[in-house]
Amino acid sequence: MPEAPKRILHIFSTLAVGGPQRRFVDYIERSKAGFIHSVYAMDSAYDTLKLVEGVEAPEGGAQLVPKGNTLAAIIACRKLLKERKPDLLVTYNWGATEWALANKFFPICPMIHIQDGFTEDELEGEIKARRLMRSFAYKSCKAVVVPSETLKKQVKANWGIRGKNLRFIPNGIDIDRFICPANEDFVRSLGVKSGQSTIGTIAGLRPEKNIGRLIEAFSAVEDKHADIQLVIVGEGIGMPALKMLAERVCKKNQVIFTGGLPHPEHVLPVFDIFALSSDTEQMPLSVIEAMTAGLPVVSTNVGDIAHMVSDPNKDYIVGRDAKTLAANLSALLNAPDVANRIGAANQEKAKTAYNIEDMVKRYDNLFTEFSS
Repeated sequence: MPEAPKRILHIFSTLAVGGPQRRFVDYIERSKAGFIHSVYAMDSAYDTLKLVEGVEAPEGGAQLVPKGNTLAAIIACRKLLKERKPDLLVTYNWGATEWALANKFFPICPMIHIQDGFTEDELEGEIKARRLMRSFAYKSCKAVVVPSETLKKQVKANWGIRGKNLRFIPNGIDIDRFICPANEDFVRSLGVKSGQSTIGTIAGLRPEKNIGRLIEAFSAVEDKHADIQLVIVGEGIGMPALKMLAERVCKKNQVIFTGGLPHPEHVLPVFDIFALSSDTEQMPLSVIEAMTAGLPVVSTNVGDIAHMVSDPNKDYIVGRDAKTLAANLSALLNAPDVANRIGAANQEKAKTAYNIEDMVKRYDNLFTEFSS
């Protein structure tokens, strides 16, 4: 009689569309391990599940774990774990810590934690109480997974997790999906103008992404370059304030907000330069997507970005201020041949280093190892 499929319960702070959530969808769509996957979002937002089929979620997106009371939340998580009896528990980032604590003593199932980075309130370093809590909670995990070398060093130093318990799995994407022409009709529907140089970004409009810095940099660039536009792909709580800033400091109608796009590959090819202005990152999928599309990247020097891009692109991943960002954007706009060569080198690196099949295989092997 064949063995029943293993059940994996994935815990997110949110399943609103974002980098870790998109990676989860990509993994689910391509996994060949035969797991049954279920999810729980601490904020009851399950938007990402619209992009994938076959993932179990609480009926009606029910909020089953109380907020604002850590002890009550841990007790509720423990109760849910006993009811669901998964073969493996996978937690993601700080928002799922109560589940790790609920499973720490007399564990109900093996546990893996995946850490993608930190939010805006920990830009200058981990909050001490959280660092101690993470160290306490995640040392019970069979493995802690990180997607960047920078984060690997931080977890090793701050949480005391090392050796076989610390796993590095780089993010990967569907390379073929992002090597394609733009969808011209769709691009026009967004208000993106043809015949203009285009700086673009893809990011959640949250404080740590600091899109205001990019708008400020673009304002300086557009004074030196005619027929130039900034396209901002993403949504979030910061959109109203960012639109007001763009109206105040940039030329009229030269900053286009598209909102969130489930298929960024339809618009990426019209970008001449991909820009990132974040205060914090680790290994952003948007940079890998831009590299795959053959774009040069101009970014603040955060996380692994300087290591991710091709060698000729590294000089444009420096600083954390609008002035430096503007100077690097302007330099590439003035040298389109250089920009094209960098974009080609980025595409070649993406093909070899960030293939989704490799990433999915490593997660399949990891989940199989600890759910058996």
